[in-house]
Amino acid sequence: MGNGMETRWRSLVKAIVWNVIGLGVMTLVGLAATGSAALGGTMALANTALGFVMYLTYERVWAGIRWGRHV
Repeated sequence: MGNGMETRWRSLVKAIVWNVIGLGVMTLVGLAATGSAALGGTMALANTALGFVMYLTYERVWAGIRWGRHV
């Protein structure tokens, strides 16, 4: 099963991919909610930037927690 450790590089790539997906979804939600592509896009970019930092931090915190791992 491996040691369950996750590298920083893997955490970074996962965060980037997740946020690209989120950016697309939030752009559509923002457009639908406001009727404006510019405003919807701005909202999506702000959400993606904050979400990226929070997700990456969250992943790194969990990478250091041993609970629930099979080693």
